Amino acid sequence: MTEPVSVRPGRFPGDLYPAYSDVPALERRRRGPGLHLALFAATFATTAMASALNQGVDIFTEPARLVVGFPYAIALMAILLCHECGHYFFSRVHRVEATLPFFIPAPPVIFFIGTLGAFIRMRSLPRDRRALFDIGAAGPWAGMFIAVPVLLLGLCLSETRPASLGAESGLFLGDSLLFKALTWLALGTTGDNVTIVLHPVALAGWVGLLVTALNLMPVGQLDGGHVVYAAFGERWHRRISRATLVGLIVLGVSGATTWLVWAVLLSVLGLRHPRLINQETRLDRRRTWIAVATLAMFAVTFIPQPVYFSEPPPRIHRDEHAVPVTMPAPSRPAWGLIPT
Repeated sequence: MTEPVSVRPGRFPGDLYPAYSDVPALERRRRGPGLHLALFAATFATTAMASALNQGVDIFTEPARLVVGFPYAIALMAILLCHECGHYFFSRVHRVEATLPFFIPAPPVIFFIGTLGAFIRMRSLPRDRRALFDIGAAGPWAGMFIAVPVLLLGLCLSETRPASLGAESGLFLGDSLLFKALTWLALGTTGDNVTIVLHPVALAGWVGLLVTALNLMPVGQLDGGHVVYAAFGERWHRRISRATLVGLIVLGVSGATTWLVWAVLLSVLGLRHPRLINQETRLDRRRTWIAVATLAMFAVTFIPQPVYFSEPPPRIHRDEHAVPVTMPAPSRPAWGLIPT
């Protein structure tokens, strides 16, 4: 994910961000990597703690058992790091001043994944749409190249049980089109008639796909917003951002309340994209096809309902005059995370 710094006027009318050469030398001076390394270490710790807690380990009384969360933490941090390195590498290629990645730890007892992601901060925007596209699209593609093999490996290590959603309670994960396809490839099933208890490495891969989808939402200055702005220009970017926000609200009202939180957050962050110095340069044919593939990646990784809770059915006291009733199998896939 890329996040620009505060708005400043440029040398040209309509510019909101200066190019690299317009940033004073004092502002271009990079700080040391100490803060970035500290945030990386803290995020690794919170993700490992979250995974250990998900597996039923009491890390407060048995801190030595924190190591059981390391496979998840290593896999997830690798995905996030590759995502941000993709942004950073192309920022350097196009001479855009950008920081090293900032990782965001999250309380493991509240957020079961242990992190809120990562971002780099751009102190300037590229001069043209081709450079903006390269920087915006590089992160999701780099992260995906790690997330897919991680998810396949984790699915091979996961446990498959007969479908019993009506008899189990716990936290269940939604599925995307890509997740279904990879599940069929690894396990020979799409999960429609089974419950899959995800291995921690598989959970890291699932989070990697979710992070990719969130960053690729075509809104504002998210990675997807950069791609849409570079491919279609300012006017269509504004229209697509608004339509995406309306879609998130509809999903939230329909039952996936998580998207209402994102709709509010994106409204606060803003739906607009700062103008570039060169607005006229269009994407070449190669970048156009990559843009289509990038938007397709958003479609296959998007999860309409990321997480939901299932409660066990109420106990019914037997009556000698009662008529036996059989419970039908669930009609939707269930990706079990913490069955109890």
